[in-house]
Amino acid sequence: MDKKNTVIGVLLIAGAFGALYFSPKPPPAPKPAVAQIAAPAASSATNHVASDATPSSPAAIAAASNTAFAIAAADSSAAQITKLANDFVEVCFTDFGGAVRDVALRTRDAKGNLVYPAQLGGKLPYVFNALHADPMLAFVDYPGLDRRTRFTRVSQTATEVVYRAVLDGNLEVTRRYTLAPNTGETTDPYQLHHETTFKNLTEKTAVVPRIALSIGTSTPTSARDLGDQITSGYSTGKDQAFTARAKLEQSNGLFGLGASDQKPSITSPGPLTWTTVSNQFFTTILTPDEPAAGLVTRRVKLFPALPDEDRNAYGLTAAAQFDVKPLAAHGETKIAANFYVGPKEYRRLANGAVFKADQDKVMQYGFFKFFSALLVTLMNWMHGLVPNWGVALILSTLLLKVVFLPLTLKATRSMKRMAKLQPLMTAIREKYKDNPAKQQTAMMDLYKEHKVNPMGGCLPMLIPLPFFMGFFSMLRSTAELRYASFLWASDLASTDTVGHVFGIPINILPLLFTGLTFFQMRLTPTPNADPAQAKMMQFMPLIFLFIYYSMPAALSLYSAANALFTIGQQLAINRLKDDGDPTNHPIATGPGGKVIKNVTPKKK
Repeated sequence: MDKKNTVIGVLLIAGAFGALYFSPKPPPAPKPAVAQIAAPAASSATNHVASDATPSSPAAIAAASNTAFAIAAADSSAAQITKLANDFVEVCFTDFGGAVRDVALRTRDAKGNLVYPAQLGGKLPYVFNALHADPMLAFVDYPGLDRRTRFTRVSQTATEVVYRAVLDGNLEVTRRYTLAPNTGETTDPYQLHHETTFKNLTEKTAVVPRIALSIGTSTPTSARDLGDQITSGYSTGKDQAFTARAKLEQSNGLFGLGASDQKPSITSPGPLTWTTVSNQFFTTILTPDEPAAGLVTRRVKLFPALPDEDRNAYGLTAAAQFDVKPLAAHGETKIAANFYVGPKEYRRLANGAVFKADQDKVMQYGFFKFFSALLVTLMNWMHGLVPNWGVALILSTLLLKVVFLPLTLKATRSMKRMAKLQPLMTAIREKYKDNPAKQQTAMMDLYKEHKVNPMGGCLPMLIPLPFFMGFFSMLRSTAELRYASFLWASDLASTDTVGHVFGIPINILPLLFTGLTFFQMRLTPTPNADPAQAKMMQFMPLIFLFIYYSMPAALSLYSAANALFTIGQQLAINRLKDDGDPTNHPIATGPGGKVIKNVTPKKK
């Protein structure tokens, strides 16, 4: 039986690594997606900023409609660009559409380094909406007021810009943008305040059709980003929902189950208190004064040179819909909103003085939100003491181990006692194997006499699980860890590959974690005496290796640090004396300490 299970385990591990080697690698992102080039064309007086996404040439990008997806459109070279900036963002406005062309994240740390560069080690800032179907807050599919309509810049100050256009001589549209200062009790430096005012210039009541405002185009953040976190989302005030790019793609499902055709768009009805479009680390959030009537989500083909079937060619765009009340003669109405364009930082988005109470759900932490929020809060606190995110993560792990030490000590002692009781438990099972009721009673008496909780030994394994799941969820969208380095790992949000052997990447932290897990298992007492199950447990670290190998380095660092601290903790616990030695028991032993054999008569 042992040999059989060993062979099965070895075959499973070999199959796992075979799958790792022979499975199709994810296709690389198009070369333009990682080239540092200027943002879309502007006037000669405009200083260009860079993005990790490169727009294709205007000739290659057609601004035509498509029934299956939107198409990224080049901005007019004749556009007049206006900039508003603080220490955190540089907002570029275009008079075509009177909207926000893109936003460069120019935040710097205490040493003057960019916090959010376009590329690892780059000197140019990340630019949101560099590739787009429409400028942000531009009117979408509104003839005469869309991205091709040229607005007049009415005024400009250091913090505000105002645009104006008149539609058919009947409707005046004024667009005002105000950039928040670097600091403020009720404002965020990544936030704009926007107002669009509609004024009826006629003597009759005017009916304005439902309008849609673009909230931006989300694109992959790097060549390694496969776009799994490219989503749109909204809140009704009570519930939040998010639409992944994959929901608009054609899918064959799992063995045909859940198969679906591609969708040209997905419309989410309102009223909606806020709407968002995000990628892995950055997001926009539109928070209108009055709820939006709906949200329309579409895919955007960013790279026309790639075939339509290539999912790496696509981003996601969304537009918030608003109903405008009929305008009396010479009457006017206004749509006002706050518009955030910046990093997905939990501590920022959880600031109730600036954001709505549920807007931190943009992080998409899910069921383990409490643990994700706790971990990221601890890391930020530790990072205030040490300047390295990797060290901050290790210190956070150590702090958690210290907090749970009393519970772990109690559970580990219970596990050790259970291991010592195994001979007695085996004897009880043998004695009462034909009488389950007496066997259960005898077991309970045994546990009670030796003060053992049969479930107590599981706690050391269960305690880290919600934190592991919370950390995994947190890793998916925490901007602080993007391009954060630790020792040989240049980016904790990606794998720590140091080289390749026969095409297989060499990732040190998952290998380190696997070695520590093997050692930890040898130190930890196991109450289960089944040799077959014990043999299978020896293969668990290799299964973890397969799971961790393509995960972000921060996850392996957290798990390796946790395993190392657990080893030190276990070495100390193993030196502690137990206050009970379960060597004799009246049910399981007889005179001279000999085990009593089964005395139940066999059934004829």
